[in-house]
Amino acid sequence: MSESVVDARGMRCPMPLLMAKRALMTAQAGERVRVFASDPGSWRDFHAYAKLAEEQLTAEQLGEQEFVYEFTKKHSF
Repeated sequence: MSESVVDARGMRCPMPLLMAKRALMTAQAGERVRVFASDPGSWRDFHAYAKLAEEQLTAEQLGEQEFVYEFTKKHSF
């Protein structure tokens, strides 16, 4: 399974989510998109987007301002 990595550390919302969405648009079904972010607001944004888009999301908070999000692309359009 292939994986794309997006480094959005140091960027304020909504940029981390916009970068993730761009990577998801080019991903194939089953491909993982891993996003590193530092904005605490990204936690809310990524969870809301995953629910809305029906994409599988795994999220982990590694530190006060250190987050890792991993989508597994569900649909290919």
